[in-house]
Amino acid sequence: MHRSSWISAWRYWPLYALLALIGWAGGSSAAAPTVSTPAAQTRLDELRRVGVVRFTGPDYKPGLVRHMVMFRYKPGTSDAVRQQIRAQFLALQQTALCHGHPCILAIETGVQSSGEGADEGLQEAFLLTFRSEGDRNYFVGTPVVTQPAYYEPHHEMFKHFAFPHIAKAVVFDYTRAAYRPAGHGSGL
Repeated sequence: MHRSSWISAWRYWPLYALLALIGWAGGSSAAAPTVSTPAAQTRLDELRRVGVVRFTGPDYKPGLVRHMVMFRYKPGTSDAVRQQIRAQFLALQQTALCHGHPCILAIETGVQSSGEGADEGLQEAFLLTFRSEGDRNYFVGTPVVTQPAYYEPHHEMFKHFAFPHIAKAVVFDYTRAAYRPAGHGSGL
């Protein structure tokens, strides 16, 4: 694939990841369906309603937001390339800035180790924590936020690097519930 083609294709990587949640796995010859998940449509509606400045602002919907990303690598992706992808993803905690502060409050990763047989071939997961939905929105960027001044460039560069090696990505976000069992600290 020509470099400009895969860069252009990566502009829509988060959308493809969201579509994977509803069972669509993109391939080089497959066309993306015109349907959207309810969560993706809700984000687009919110963006239109409140505007990009507020939607990506650090004070937009404060509270801990978890952003789960799971990959299945393309066949033949070497361990060295997987290690590079992992290292670059983890480095985003230091390099990705949202309005002058680190976007990512915490990040962790691990390879699939469940014996339940329900992993759908996913091989590696990342769990990121953000201070607000605004920080998450700024970090994630495209396809929801398409104006470069309102999304994180290091994350976009990571997507351009990783895309050629990812067969499937699943993304699932949630706002952390406030429940804390008695006797336990606030923890992340």
